[in-house]
Amino acid sequence: FSKDGQTREHALLAFTLGVRQLIVAVNKMDTTKWSEDRFNEIVKETSTFIKKVGYNPKAVAFVPISGWHGDNMLEESPNMPWYKGWTKEVKGGAVKGKTLLDAIDAIEPPVRPSDKPLRLPLQDVYKIGGIGTVPVGRV
Repeated sequence: FSKDGQTREHALLAFTLGVRQLIVAVNKMDTTKWSEDRFNEIVKETSTFIKKVGYNPKAVAFVPISGWHGDNMLEESPNMPWYKGWTKEVKGGAVKGKTLLDAIDAIEPPVRPSDKPLRLPLQDVYKIGGIGTVPVGRV
């Protein structure tokens, strides 16, 4: 974890772009011999800076995984008996799970503002003499 690392940059970018739900998958647990202490250290550090960015750490699932071995990805890992699962706060109370798949399944779909005017990303803006400025985009 470095002060100018990608994790910090990605958290800030995600929040700035409007991503309000976050999952923190702590990968490469196999390289630390499935260390509970190292996982807790990373959770503590990550919680501190995502809070500064604008996220509520209590609403974030922290999942220790090993992508290489597939641990805690789809099924509970026998290599981390100390891991009791994650709990995150949501509008309706709390959600619990053990794996990364559980955390992904717990993401709440965003509300679509279908009662509001159409919005679309702009691709270009043309200034046409006699007509004016014409914003151009695609639905």
